Amino acid sequence: MNIRAKIRAIGRCRASWSRRLRVTASAFAIAPVVALTAFAPVSLQEALQETPIEAATVASDGPIYRVPVTDVIELGLAPFVERSLKEAEAVGARAVVLDINTPGGRVDAAQRIVDAIKASEVPVYAFVNPRAFSAGALIALATDGIYMVPTAVMGAATPVTGEGEKAPEKIVSAMRSEMRALAEARGLDPRIAEAMVDEEISIEGVVEQGKLLTLTTDEAVAVGYASEVEDWDHLVQALGLEGAPVHATETNWAESLVRFFTNPAVAPLLLSLGFLGLLVEIKTPAFGLAGVVGLTSLGLFFGSHYIVGLAGWEEMILLVVGLVLLGVEIFVVPGFGIFGLAGAAAVMGGIYLSLVGQFATGVDYSKAAGVVSATVMIVMVSAWVLIRTLPRNRRLKRSGILLDDRTGREVGYLSSDVRDDLVGKCGVALTDLRPAGTGEFDGERLDIVAEGSAWIARGSPIRIIRSEGYRHVVRAEG
Repeated sequence: MNIRAKIRAIGRCRASWSRRLRVTASAFAIAPVVALTAFAPVSLQEALQETPIEAATVASDGPIYRVPVTDVIELGLAPFVERSLKEAEAVGARAVVLDINTPGGRVDAAQRIVDAIKASEVPVYAFVNPRAFSAGALIALATDGIYMVPTAVMGAATPVTGEGEKAPEKIVSAMRSEMRALAEARGLDPRIAEAMVDEEISIEGVVEQGKLLTLTTDEAVAVGYASEVEDWDHLVQALGLEGAPVHATETNWAESLVRFFTNPAVAPLLLSLGFLGLLVEIKTPAFGLAGVVGLTSLGLFFGSHYIVGLAGWEEMILLVVGLVLLGVEIFVVPGFGIFGLAGAAAVMGGIYLSLVGQFATGVDYSKAAGVVSATVMIVMVSAWVLIRTLPRNRRLKRSGILLDDRTGREVGYLSSDVRDDLVGKCGVALTDLRPAGTGEFDGERLDIVAEGSAWIARGSPIRIIRSEGYRHVVRAEG
């Protein structure tokens, strides 16, 4: 085989391996999104494997499902409650008891849990142990019955902003209507439910105008909103389920991951890794590790936010459109113009909208703005550091990851002579620099590029500030 044939064979081999690597890398990048979407609401078979239940309990003597609703109610809690209710229905549970102890939380997360309670074919009861404030009161009111320990309290359901101030009337009105509808569905006095949300409502003998209603156990029993029980055992007796096995549900690995990836402290890191990975990938000739890391990070961010209901297809479409516009700006239209601005706005808009949900308050908007701002700062600083330090990293050059300015014949050759003598020379732009073009320096024509992708008009005086092989960077003079 002659040398030319060997070269062609090597080229075909490299192309084949390149295609295989691209397919493999793409599969690894997409895998986290598929895994999160497919396994976050764990299927019945997996749930039974993780928390086995005896076959006898699936018959008429089904178990009691005890589902904890504790701490702050956030969107990561909703998939867990939904999965628990579906699992209870599938195994033939006799009842589901929500063990509530919460100061409240997001209204949209509570509404998602309320919808799951309404759709459940298994009776669902609330065990207020010992408090159900704000969104917790909304969840408790959606159940088939409320049971409170002697020292429990329930109410104070006015939506508030992050500063502790009352939310806008639009949000308050929606919450008030929701509470009233749930009370009417259970045949309870709807004014009491409304008084938990709106301090302008007064009920004789219950609450004065100007004061928000919060019911103690005795008060809730007196108005017919709840029944008093001493503890869990007395609750089981009150439900007539003595002797029924109790199955306490816990969050599985997928739900824990989703709650972790939607944490405001983790989201900026995922976004930063995603964009930095894509930025490095743009600067390299083939699809490699940086692209895999970038796509995986963005997939984890949007996949987790999609599962908890923050991100929808609209936000994902907006992100894709933004990336396409940025690609047009980078590869088709040099410089930074309308496509770049529109692409950046679409990407930032998709990210921002995926961080806020329905009935978002001021604190939700401020948190979303903080995540976006932190992401932009991390990406800008990291990109600057990478661009400034990586080309000078001797270790990476010795390892072959980066090519040095000059190599031996075994590795390669210098692409262009280093022209240190050009640095500082002044000349004139022979063409418009957008940002690349041609300039003349002491009678010598050179291909040049404007610093910082600036636009320099033809005929403008310019000066060479850097000479990097064949790349000569200029700055406008005067």
